[in-house]
Amino acid sequence: MKQTLFVDVLLPLHLPGTYTYRIPAEYNDAVAVGQRVVVQFGAKRLYSAIVRRIHDEVPEYTTKYILSILDLEPIVDERQLKFWEWMAAYYMCYPGDVMAVAIPSAFRLSSDSYIVVHPDFEGDYGELSENEIKVLDVLSRKGRIEVSEMADITGSLKIMPIVKTMIEKKIVLMDEELKQRYTPRRSTWVTLDEAYGDEAVLRGLFDQLEKNPRNEKQLLVLMKFLQMSQFGHGAVKKKELLESGGLSSSAFDTLVRKEVFRLEQRDESRLQEYASTTDVSAITLSDEQQQAFDYLSSCDKAVALLHGVTSSGKTEVYIKLIDKALRRGEQVLFLLPEIALTAQIINRLRRYFGPTVGVYHSRFSTQERAEVWRRTMMDGDGGYRVLLGARSALFLPFHRLGLVIVDEEHDSSYKQSDPAPRYNGRDAAIWLAHSWGARTVLGSATPSVESYYNAQIGKYGLVQMTHRYGGLEMPEVMCADMKEAQRRKEVKMNFSQFLISHIKEALANREQVILFQNRRGFSLRIECDVCHWVPQCKHCDVSLVYHKATASLRCHYCGYSIPVPKECPACHSTTLKMRGFGTERIEDDLAIFFPDARIARMDLDSTAHKNRYMEILSDFEDHKIDILVGTQMVTKGLDFDNVSVVGILSADNLISFPDFRAYERSFQQMTQVSGRAGRHGRRGKVIIQTYQPYHQAIRDAMAGDYISMYKSQIVERRVFRYPPYYRLVDIVVRHKEEAVVNSAAARYAAMLRTHFEGRVMGPEFPSVSRIRGLYLKKIMVRFAAGEALGEAKRLMLSCAAELLKEKEFSRVQVVFDVDPQ
Repeated sequence: MKQTLFVDVLLPLHLPGTYTYRIPAEYNDAVAVGQRVVVQFGAKRLYSAIVRRIHDEVPEYTTKYILSILDLEPIVDERQLKFWEWMAAYYMCYPGDVMAVAIPSAFRLSSDSYIVVHPDFEGDYGELSENEIKVLDVLSRKGRIEVSEMADITGSLKIMPIVKTMIEKKIVLMDEELKQRYTPRRSTWVTLDEAYGDEAVLRGLFDQLEKNPRNEKQLLVLMKFLQMSQFGHGAVKKKELLESGGLSSSAFDTLVRKEVFRLEQRDESRLQEYASTTDVSAITLSDEQQQAFDYLSSCDKAVALLHGVTSSGKTEVYIKLIDKALRRGEQVLFLLPEIALTAQIINRLRRYFGPTVGVYHSRFSTQERAEVWRRTMMDGDGGYRVLLGARSALFLPFHRLGLVIVDEEHDSSYKQSDPAPRYNGRDAAIWLAHSWGARTVLGSATPSVESYYNAQIGKYGLVQMTHRYGGLEMPEVMCADMKEAQRRKEVKMNFSQFLISHIKEALANREQVILFQNRRGFSLRIECDVCHWVPQCKHCDVSLVYHKATASLRCHYCGYSIPVPKECPACHSTTLKMRGFGTERIEDDLAIFFPDARIARMDLDSTAHKNRYMEILSDFEDHKIDILVGTQMVTKGLDFDNVSVVGILSADNLISFPDFRAYERSFQQMTQVSGRAGRHGRRGKVIIQTYQPYHQAIRDAMAGDYISMYKSQIVERRVFRYPPYYRLVDIVVRHKEEAVVNSAAARYAAMLRTHFEGRVMGPEFPSVSRIRGLYLKKIMVRFAAGEALGEAKRLMLSCAAELLKEKEFSRVQVVFDVDPQ
C-alpha cells in the first residue's frame, strides 16, 4: 500500500500562508518542491500552485486532491522560495503576493481553464456516469470546453468532483497549452535525404530532373538548397529557403513527396541572438578606473558602493567585474531602474558577452519572458549567464549567482508602489546576493543618503571616481533666474532668452540638446479665468491634465478621461486658460522657435508601444533628432556623444515637492540630467531655469557638490528622525466612504499607540486624499535604525486583523509600505 502524502502549496493570491492538498497515490513519486500543480480553490476556481512542502502529516480537515502536475522538473528552487518568504515577511504582505509578481504570467494557470478528451480514452461509454457522458458529448462536438461550462452541461454546481473523477479515469485532461500558456516556438527545417549523400545518386537525380522541362522549378529549389546547406551537409530553415529567391512552394512539396527532402520540427528562440564582437581585454582602464576595479575585486565587504561622477566610466568597470565573475563560472545580475536604460547598456554588454546576455522586463511579451526564465535556469549552451533588467529580474531562477550590480542605486524607480509586495529592488538585491554568498556593487553618481551613510560607517565598502574618463571637463552649469528674466521681459512661453540663445548656438553647431521637464501632458490643468473652476477627476482628488494629442483631459492616477469642455460648467464662461506646462507643450512650443529642428518627446505617453523608447534613443544616437524633450527617463545613465546643451525647464517643481527627500531627489535629478552634456567632446553646458536661484539644492547642483548636499541632509535626518537614523513604515487606510476612513484610521492609530507610544504619527490625509474612488488616510510609524522589527511588524499586522474583525470596518483596506520612497 502506497504512503498517503500531502503537499502545502502557495497560491498566487492575496491570502496568508500555504494550503494543504492530498497527493493522488500515482503522483507520489512525481511531485517535488518547486513544481507547479493544478488545484481547486473554492467552488469552481482552478489555479496553478507552487509546491512548498511535501509531508505525511494528516490535516484535521478533509483535503482536496491535486488535479495534475504541470512540470517534470521544478521551476523554482528552495533558495527562491526562501527569498519570496523573506520578502513577504519584510514588506508585510503574503507569499502569494510575491508569487504573483515573481512568476511570469505564462506559468500561471487561468481560472477559466479548459479540458479536452484524453488521447488514451478508447470511447467506452459503458462504465461512465450520466454527467460524464454529457460532458463527452459536448467535447466531441467542440473539441474542448471551459471548466466553468460544465455546470451548465451537467446541471450541477459541484463540478470539481466530476472533473477530478474524469481526470483519474483518464477520460479527460487539462488543456496543457492553455494551462501552461508557454509553448516553444517551432520552425520547419529541411535536410537532404541520406540516400542523396552519395554523390553518384545525387548526380542521377539532377540528370533525371534536367530531362523534363516541367521539372525546372524543382531543379531551382534543389540547387538553391544545396547552395544554402553547404552541398547538403547542413539543414536550412524552410521559410528562408522559399523566401531566398521566390521559389515555388509546390515544387518544394513535390521534392518532399519524392523523399528528396526530409522535414523536421525544431524549437527556436523568440529572442534575437547576438554574437560577441569585442574581447574584454580590449578595454583599457584609466588609473582611477583600475583602482576602482581592484578595490571592488578584493573588498572584504559583501556590499560596496561605487561613487563615480557622470561619465567617469563606471560601465567599463562593471564589464571588467562581469568578465571576472564569468571566468569563475558564475552568473551576474545587472539591475537598472528604467527599461529605457537597457537599450544602450544591453548593446554594450552584448558586444563583449554575446549570446550569454539575457534581458528581462515588462515590455517583453508573455512568451518572451517565459523563455528568458527557462534559459536562466539552463546550465550550458543556450543558457543565460548575464541577466540585465529592471527590478522584476530579481525573481529569475538563477543557479549560480556570483555578482549583483545595481546601477543608479539611488533611483526611486527601484521601489514598487502598487500592488504588494511594495519592495525596494536595491535592498532586495542585497538580500538575494547575501543568500548566494555573492558580492553586490551599488553604483551611482549621486548615491542615496542611506547608501552613502552605510559606506561612511563601514557597513559598505566605498570607492570613488571623481574625474570624467579621458580628462573631459564636467559641464558648465548656469542658472537662469526666471523672476529677473520676467521682469526684463526675456521669457517667451516657458523659455528664458538665455536658454533659447544656447539652444540656437548648439543647433548652429550641429549639436544636440536635451530638455528636462518632469511633467507629462500639455498643460497641468485648465482653469476658468472668471470663477477659477478647474476640472477634477471624479475618482481621484486631483485635477485633470490636458493632453493635446488626444484632445482630452486625463487623470494620471486612474486614467479617467473627458473631452475638453467648450465652456465653464459653473459660470458658462468660454475663457478657459491653461496653467502649467508638460513635455507635450514643450515639444509644441519648440516647433515654433525652431521650425527646422527635428524634435522628439520621451515620456510615458510617447513610449507606450513596445520598443518605441528604443527607437527614440536609437534615432537620437544616430543624430536623427536634434532636440529631445523628456521626463525623468532622459536623466539616467544615457550616453550620447553629441549633446552640448541640457536644459532643466522648471527646477522649482523638483524642490517644492512635499517630501523629506525633496532636497536629495532634486539634487540627484538635476545632477543626473546635467551629466548627459559634453560626454565625448568639448565642454557641455547646463541651464537651470528657476525662480529660486539661491536655493541650496540649486547651488549644490550647480557646483556638483554631492558632499555638501549629503552633510546638510544627514543633519536634518538626525534631528527630525528620518532614515538612515530611523526606519519608517507607512500605513494607508482605504475605503470608499470618507467617514469610514476617518473612523478606521483613528481607531487603528489608537491601537498602535498602545504598543508604540511616541512613534506613531497621524492619521492624516496625504497630498492626494482619494485615488480610484477610495479615500486614503496615512499613519507613519518610526523605529530606530538598529531595532529589530520582526515583533513590531507582527503587532502591526495583528492590530490590522483586529480592526477588520469589527463589522463597520470589515471592508476597510490596510496597506503597509515598509521603507517608503
